[in-house]
Amino acid sequence: MKRFFFCIMGLVILSVSAHGQQREVLDIDLSNYDYPYEVHLLALENQQQPLQMAYMDVHPEQPNGETVMLFHGKNFNGAYWGTTIKALTRAGYRVVVPDQIGFGKSTKPAHYQYSFQQLAQNTMKMLETLNISKVHLLGHSMGGMLAMRFTLMYPAVVKKLVLENPIGLEDWKLVAPYTAIDQLYQKELNADFNSVKKYQLDNYYDGKWRPEYDEWVYLLTGWVDHPDYPLVAWNNALTSDMIFTQPVYYEMEQIKAPALLIIGTRDRTAIGKQQVSETVRATMGLYQHLGKAAQQRIAGSTLVELEHVGHMPHIEAFDRFIEPLLRFLKD
Repeated sequence: MKRFFFCIMGLVILSVSAHGQQREVLDIDLSNYDYPYEVHLLALENQQQPLQMAYMDVHPEQPNGETVMLFHGKNFNGAYWGTTIKALTRAGYRVVVPDQIGFGKSTKPAHYQYSFQQLAQNTMKMLETLNISKVHLLGHSMGGMLAMRFTLMYPAVVKKLVLENPIGLEDWKLVAPYTAIDQLYQKELNADFNSVKKYQLDNYYDGKWRPEYDEWVYLLTGWVDHPDYPLVAWNNALTSDMIFTQPVYYEMEQIKAPALLIIGTRDRTAIGKQQVSETVRATMGLYQHLGKAAQQRIAGSTLVELEHVGHMPHIEAFDRFIEPLLRFLKD
């Protein structure tokens, strides 16, 4: 059971999670959470409504003339790229990091037809606004699916493509039943620190937790006690449906950009695992095989496998992640 503490001076609401740490309840725009770099807002008008797309645009002290764009995963936002941004800017890259609509500091619309194509178009509008015509593109998890879709839609824009433990390297619809959006919504309403930590512990980190991982659970659950959280839960349900029903899996052979796959082979992330038998579940999310299969399907791509690393190489094993990334971008 969560408890709340009210600070009369600042009217700040604090929640105590099961691990005993007091943290401020986050609002649904994360206006009370500081990202590692300055956040800008792009005004969008699509699907008959005004939206705001948040992004970081970080310039290096000694620019090399190249730009890297980073796409976050489904259970994350741009904030978790802080260490990666720092390393890339030190190497001379301008780094652009959007929060997709429905995530992070961007708008959580009450009604939205989510598609990877729509998110890609929004992102392209951001690049046009920033007068950026070419990027190196890195996508993690769901961001990998979006990065592939963006590359297919805008091949002239993407100089190099990097996929870090992307989901969508298999079509879950072939083995897992469809879950209705209303059911997904109810599941999101019931999320809390403990349930999200358990999911990440089992699927991302193979039961090996570090205290610093708490931050990414907090960012995903710090708003569950906010009165507007149902709107976040609804958007989470809609984007989960998008991931399950809109595979890019069948178009991987069409990717022509030079590509690098950085794969933590201990990863076991797969959508729908809880809805199938134990026998079927054991065949899903096997990244030690999925990475190799993807490398064969994306012509000319390079595979870097990180043994004993899970779904989050840039968090769990940063040094092993950044070295092949920088080498690939430079070559």
